[in-house]
Amino acid sequence: MTRAQNAALERSWDEFGIIAGISVDIEELFPRSKEIIVEIGFGMGDATAEIAKAHPDNGYIAIEVHPPGIGKLLSLIEEHSLRNVRIIEGDAIEILQTMFTDRSINGLHLFFPDPWPKMKHNKRRIVNAEFLALIHRKLKSGGYINIATDWVPYAESIQGVFALSTLFTGGEVPRPQWRPYTKFEGKGLAKEHRVSDFHYIAKS
Repeated sequence: MTRAQNAALERSWDEFGIIAGISVDIEELFPRSKEIIVEIGFGMGDATAEIAKAHPDNGYIAIEVHPPGIGKLLSLIEEHSLRNVRIIEGDAIEILQTMFTDRSINGLHLFFPDPWPKMKHNKRRIVNAEFLALIHRKLKSGGYINIATDWVPYAESIQGVFALSTLFTGGEVPRPQWRPYTKFEGKGLAKEHRVSDFHYIAKS
């Protein structure tokens, strides 16, 4: 963790952080927001901050396990004077299970999750049948999830998991103009990785 990230954490966590284990009161956090979006694994937060800045009418709750990324996003929140972002540190699955009431979220962002490329690690991928059942409970009727990955085998796995589910409709879509390019995505493109974007809508 850099000195700047740690300083931002000390300055701004109390204002923009949510303590893990406490139920999220969305109405209290964002009483006037049109949509509530949860981002799972925001990395260093560059895309999170850009999206939040471009969509001030939405409220964003960003989940990450790595403190350096949390410190970086807090510094971006300060830099851009963002009022529509909150952060939770911890495991996304546990947080979704315990901190969010059912039918409380409009959308989810899952950008470049760990592809766990080795065959023996494939079972660790976040997108599986249990994950779909969980997020379907948390999404409002007509809610959605946006996913991006630069690992083709994972893209194929994502399509396969959703194809077997009766809970969602949708599939691969052109790259959304609203999704910012990140340094991580740039590294993948530099290696000639193909980036796939997906948009799935929860069925009632």
